[in-house]
Order: sequence, then C-alpha cells, then structure tokens
Amino acid sequence: MNLQSHLLFRIAAVALACLLAASIYVLQRSNQQTRQTLQSVAESLGRQLEFQLLRIDAGFGQPRAFPDFSLWKETAGVPGLCIRFEPAGNTAVKSLCSGAKVSPHGSPESFASLYRALFAPGLEIARPVVFKDRVQGTLAVSSSAEMDIAQAWSDVRNLLGLSALTILAVCLPVYLSINRALRPAGIIVAGLETLRKGNLAHRLPTFELREWAQTAAAINQLAAAQQQLLAERQKLAVQLIDLQEQERRDLARELHDEFGQCLTAINAVAASITHTAERECPELIEETARIARISGHMMTHVRGLLGRLRPAEFDELGLAASLSSLVGGWNKHGAGKIRYESNITGDCGALPEPQAIALFRIAQECLTNIAKHSAANHGEVMLRVAEERAVLTVRDDGITSTLPLPEGPGIGLLGIRERVAALQGRLTLSIAEPHGLQVEVVLPIRRAAKPSCAAVAANAATPFRLGGKAERE
Repeated sequence: MNLQSHLLFRIAAVALACLLAASIYVLQRSNQQTRQTLQSVAESLGRQLEFQLLRIDAGFGQPRAFPDFSLWKETAGVPGLCIRFEPAGNTAVKSLCSGAKVSPHGSPESFASLYRALFAPGLEIARPVVFKDRVQGTLAVSSSAEMDIAQAWSDVRNLLGLSALTILAVCLPVYLSINRALRPAGIIVAGLETLRKGNLAHRLPTFELREWAQTAAAINQLAAAQQQLLAERQKLAVQLIDLQEQERRDLARELHDEFGQCLTAINAVAASITHTAERECPELIEETARIARISGHMMTHVRGLLGRLRPAEFDELGLAASLSSLVGGWNKHGAGKIRYESNITGDCGALPEPQAIALFRIAQECLTNIAKHSAANHGEVMLRVAEERAVLTVRDDGITSTLPLPEGPGIGLLGIRERVAALQGRLTLSIAEPHGLQVEVVLPIRRAAKPSCAAVAANAATPFRLGGKAERE
C-alpha cells in the first residue's frame, strides 16, 4: 500500500468511526425523545383526567363518562401511542391507541435486533390519577416497539445519507490535495531508483513544499558526493592499472635484457667449453651438456614469464594477434583436454591502449579460470569492436549452473570487476546454455587526442624478443 492510499484509508477510518459515534448518539437521542414524549403525554393526560373528576364533583359531568379520552384523541399528535386507565376499584379497564403511521422504508431485521438489544423499545410510563388526596386509578402510556424502531431507523438513515454525502464531498478534495502533495514522493522514488542503477549524474528537481525540497537537496548532495567519490576512485583505479602495466612492462624488459642476455651468454660459454672438451677433456662434455639443459630450461620459463607479463605480440602486432596467440597457447598447453576458439571482429587497432590491455587481461584471467575451475570441454573468446564500444565475451560449457558464484579465495573476478569499473564499462555474468559460465564485458571507446611527435618519441618502446639483441633506452 502506498502512502497516498494509506492516508486515505486512515481518513476514511476516522470518518467511519465518527459516523459510528454519531449513529450511537442519534439512537440514544431518539430513545430519550420517545421517553420524554411518553412522560409528557402521561402528565398531560393525567391532568385532563383529574380535571374531569373535578367537573364531575362539581356537577358538570357524568360519572359514567369517566375516563373520557376524546380530547386526547382529537389533539394527539404522536402516532403509535397507547393509553390505559386502571380504576382503583378493580372495575373495567379502558384503553385507547392512536393510529400508527409506519414508514414505507422498513428497518432491516439486523437493525431491529440491535435496537431491541440496546434500548428495549415499547416503553411504558405509569402515572397515578389523584383527586382529593385519593388515588382514583393508574394511567399508563406506552409506545409501539415497531414505531420506535422505525423512527430510530429513519433518523439513522437520514444521518447515514447525509454523512455519506459529506464523506464523499470531503474525501474528493482531500484525495486531490494528498495526490498533489505526495506527487514529489513518486519523483523522489523514481530518482532514487535511477541512482541505484548507477546513474549518479541524475538530479532531483526543486519542489515547492519545504520538506520535499530539503529531502531532494539532501539526496542531490549525497549523489554529487558519491559521483565525485566514484570518479576519484575510477581515476585512482586507472592510475593503479596503468602503473601495474608499466611495472610489468619494465619488469619484462629487465628480464629480457638481463636474464635473456645472461642465459644466451651461458649457452655460448657452454658451447665453447663443449668444443674445447671434445679435444682436450672429454670428461667435461657431460657437465657442459647439463649446463646447456639447465640454461635451456630457464630460457623456456623466462619466455613463459615474459608472455604473462607483457606479450611481445601486444606491442608489435596489437590486441587481435595477442588474443589469438593467447588462445593458441592454451590449446597447446591444454594437451587437447579443453578446446579453445577465438572470434575477433572489428578494428582492434582503434582501441585506446587502456581498453586494449584491459580486454587482454580480462580474457587472460577468464581462460585461466576455465582451465582451473570449469571442467569444461570447450571455451570460446569473442571480441566485437564497434565505433563506440568493444564487447568481449568469454564462455565455456563447464559445470557452472547457478549464479551467484560461490566465494573463493582467488581475486580473479574481483580484478575483472575493478578493471571494468575503472574504465566505466559493464560486466555481466550469466549461465551459458545448457550450463557453463558466460562473462560479457562492454567497454566504451573514448578516442584520445592524438599525441605530439615529441610524446611519441618519449614513450616509444624498443621491441624485443628473448634471445635476440636488445638495446637499453
């Protein structure tokens, strides 16, 4: 239930409570009026009878005509009343009832039962008739229970009709007023939902009511603070990623220049010793062969380390060749257990370096996760580069069948999420059909300004390959 309906419900409940209280008051008032009417009629008629006795005693009337109710019958204005006179000498009782005009709208049986239970209709008021200090008889005046109930129902029905019209007349403007006053609440809720979806640039308008205006201003200030915090966080994340890539690049260059040349020199010295040992000391040939095997083993591992730190194809041939080489390497090292495929469309050369290296690292992490955790038979890397965005999709047919993924000790998905957030992209995890995990990364392409020739010369890196000749910058 929304706030508007809740308020209207409360107002209607209060109105119904007031209507119930008013109905009870009307019923009590109707019962009191009936009692007062009976008492008034009994007092008036009793005085008439006492006056008749006075006239009879004075010789102006006939004793046999007592009691004479003709005057009351002619002047009686209350229908449904019955009078009864019981003489003191136990003579004949005389009674008379006025005509009852029952309402054409009969009262419901439930109302009649309730009224009987609360007020006991059909009251009777008795009054002694006294003349010369002697009780001549008893006069009883009673009302018809049906007439009492009909009169009470008529009063309540009139009240209900008037109250219904009043409630409708009040609720309509109240509804319109509440609807207008609470309209900013819907705008604020919609704005909060927009902010929750990540659009922190959205701002709420200024409202007329002070409370809503203060709420909107507080939300706008909070959104602005969060937007600034997120921008600073993304900027810092980009700087950290760039720093990490720079460190990897420098470390790869150091490994290539130092270890590569040293290992090459060791191989050359081992080959020279072997050539000399063949002529002068054949016993050393086995030792030199062992040195060559060890240096070759070290060379292989250094090559693999260099490929993980900074693939030579990335700087020389670009992202597409690096992804193809990465997929080929996993096919080679997987020994056929998992078959990997790549599908690259679009101009990867149009990607700025931060987006390109991020996509390569994400694909690298996803393929590592497939090999370690998926138990899949097939993995696929798809990259689509359009004019404004690049979409990388990596999926497998492994054992994953539900999301979210269980928390593990690794930080692979966390690192992917951080890279995507730093570049203001979108990461989506879903279940591939019929099972397996699909990772989709969408990165916007922001064209960087073309660098000057001096900047290009300052940032140019000398291509290198392990085992070849390298020069220091």
